[in-house]
Amino acid sequence: MPELTSRKIPVTVLTGYLGAGKTTLLNRILSENHGKKYAVIVNEFGEIGIDNDLIIGADEEIFEMNNGCICCTVRGDLVRILGGLMKRKGKFDAIIVETTGLADPAPVAQTFFVDEDVQKNARLDAVVTVADAKWLSDRLKDAPEAKNQIAFADVIVLNKTDLVTKAELAEVEARIRGINPYAKLHRTERCQVALSDVLERGAFDLDRILELEPEFLDAGDDHDHHGHDHHHDGHDHGHGHGHGGMKHYHDEEMQSLSLRSNKPLDPTKFMPWLQNLVASEGQKILRSKGILAFSDDDDRYVFQGVHMMLEGDHQRAWKDGEPRESRLIFIGRELPEQTIRDGFERCITA
Repeated sequence: MPELTSRKIPVTVLTGYLGAGKTTLLNRILSENHGKKYAVIVNEFGEIGIDNDLIIGADEEIFEMNNGCICCTVRGDLVRILGGLMKRKGKFDAIIVETTGLADPAPVAQTFFVDEDVQKNARLDAVVTVADAKWLSDRLKDAPEAKNQIAFADVIVLNKTDLVTKAELAEVEARIRGINPYAKLHRTERCQVALSDVLERGAFDLDRILELEPEFLDAGDDHDHHGHDHHHDGHDHGHGHGHGGMKHYHDEEMQSLSLRSNKPLDPTKFMPWLQNLVASEGQKILRSKGILAFSDDDDRYVFQGVHMMLEGDHQRAWKDGEPRESRLIFIGRELPEQTIRDGFERCITA
């Protein structure tokens, strides 16, 4: 099965609140000589402000760039546009879909779970959110969309870091971690981030779900400090290496919940419980993912979900000496935490 997945075109969903710097990143993708063929789907081509000298051809909705990339506008139907791109001669290395500044990335992501034609040819690669270091804290207070975009992200490009002090940067990073401790975070000025750090990440690849774990809750290096439950408010720490000195926030609305068990799960209880959970609470659950150890099963089972949509599969055999433990993550808005914990406990074999 993996070889089939690898032939599908990876699709990155690029999101971010108005003015955060998405356009700057798209401009780089469409103009730099990076040697890749990317197809970029945008809302309004004119808004990107591409230098006309770089456009070598255009029909009604597709613009060809001199670096081999193309840019097209979404006229209503993403599925139709994706279908048209798949039929074009010469495959693309990847497709990037820009969402509007006010959009929730979930419906775009769900397209890749629901539409069969899209599923055959393309796979969701990652959700990348560009955030404005100067204004994000304000937006998180007054714009629920901004919070959704942070919660949903696999990669966060924290842009305009040159416009804030070290203390302000530590503060905004702590707020991001209070909503989403798991995303990879890059600090940038003018979106100067290696394109390989935001494109073709494989974040939705079931085989790579475990890259979040088991270290993802531990202190990371300079770039990837991950907040976890044991941080206490302390002095601001310029880089916030994720050691005890980093500020830690618990967002009132948006939570992340991680569950773990070193005893096997009963699949006859777990699968109905998970399906029932996302059916009843799916509106609140933005993202879910996990690695599961079932009783009397020598293979690891991995799953991921977006709201009510779930996909999962046996991935590979547990290795000798590998701890057979189950780990799950839920990120969402006003999650019924105790209900989820209690339900999970009931799925653990006695």
